[in-house]
Amino acid sequence: MASGVATLEAKQSAVYYNELLLVRGLAHEVAVAKVPLPWGKHGIHVNATGEINQTQAVKELHAKGESVGPGMPVEITAMKFKPGRIVFTINGGGKRGDHWYNHLELGMGTPTPVVSQDNSTTPSNGSYITLALSGVDATPSVDQVKQLLSEALDFSRRSPTVLYSPSEPPKYKDAIQKHQVAIGMDKDAVLSAKGPPDHKIRQDKPDGSEEEDWLYGQPPHVLFVIFTDGTVTGVHQY
Repeated sequence: MASGVATLEAKQSAVYYNELLLVRGLAHEVAVAKVPLPWGKHGIHVNATGEINQTQAVKELHAKGESVGPGMPVEITAMKFKPGRIVFTINGGGKRGDHWYNHLELGMGTPTPVVSQDNSTTPSNGSYITLALSGVDATPSVDQVKQLLSEALDFSRRSPTVLYSPSEPPKYKDAIQKHQVAIGMDKDAVLSAKGPPDHKIRQDKPDGSEEEDWLYGQPPHVLFVIFTDGTVTGVHQY
């Protein structure tokens, strides 16, 4: 009996140690999405041989909509170990909710211009990926997990610059490599330099143009990148 208990404890310790190695190796790991990832608490499912459950993924995309598009840089922000599977939180998850920036008013003096937020409930784009394991107690290595997730995430293209810069004019490539934003950049160039924004705010101007602000960071340190009709016309660091 004692021998059986000791064996079980040793097995549990080995599983815990392997899970700890996975957290150390994958937490905050950056990749590039290869497929669309949906909003909602379910995300997409990958089986123990690395195949995406396409039926489930399409169902979630139709029901919840796309949160992360192919080609977007993403980060593994959390991991949850459950019997027979691992749930990876991508970019903070895919749950919609009310946020401080949905009540943000821009302008000085009175009256304050009306600002139209991006759907009024747009958090930073995130989702979930659930990876099925080959057995209840199976724990793959970091490299094995990356291989199993390779249909959904590309871990080799770590820098957004690698993804976007070939189509960018030479005058912006230096700024992109320094992770800076320059006046005149388009949205792809800004994604290349800074990655996806934390928040977006849109405003229809009286002249018919559309202004869109991309916000990076959290108060009191926020970078505002202002687009007019898809081109950067202002950059402000607070």
